[in-house]
Amino acid sequence: MRLLVVEDERRLAAAVKWGLESHGFTVDVVHTGPDALWAAEENEYAAIILDVMLPGLNGFRVCESLRRTGVTTPIMMLTAKDGEYDQAEGLDTGADDYLTKPFSYVVLVARIRALLRRSGSVRAELEVGDLVIDPAARTCRRGEATIELTAREFAILECLVRRRDVVVTKREILDQVWDAHYDGDVNVVEVHVSALRRKIDQPFGRRTLETIRGMGYRLTGSTRA
Repeated sequence: MRLLVVEDERRLAAAVKWGLESHGFTVDVVHTGPDALWAAEENEYAAIILDVMLPGLNGFRVCESLRRTGVTTPIMMLTAKDGEYDQAEGLDTGADDYLTKPFSYVVLVARIRALLRRSGSVRAELEVGDLVIDPAARTCRRGEATIELTAREFAILECLVRRRDVVVTKREILDQVWDAHYDGDVNVVEVHVSALRRKIDQPFGRRTLETIRGMGYRLTGSTRA
């Protein structure tokens, strides 16, 4: 699940990115108001974490502009401006939540997950046959058997589960699971998909994760090997 972090303090932005990625999110980072507008309008994000004090255009105006142009992505203000009027302005301009600095990463992640649940981006569980994932808890099981996945493997699986029975290209997976700065070989997806297949299919005698040659990958229902 891909998030946009807008924070002009680069060390804090890097720390937030690292913290969110350690919980399985894919994170893009920009540092100015105009860059935030461009990124949010050009890419699809599950949520935006937006600082208020930004160069070029402050967070209130960024949020207001995005809502005016029809961007409905959930927005959390993350800022040192903790006055009640600041919070009211953030919410009035279209933000969905407001978290003040300093903050706990535990609380930040919990608030983001709550925001995603309210927006419908995260449901309690997603199922394809007897394969079940919980996006909030980052867990996966086949029937009663728990399957341990890396953060990257889980993100790829979630991408495929949300588009079950549809062919998803390598580029589409890259766009959802790797950040915007990745410029390496698209075939890195193949390596992770192979590892994922060895965990969710092979031990259970299944062939649910299909390779569609020249096109991409498709996750289907319960297909026996």
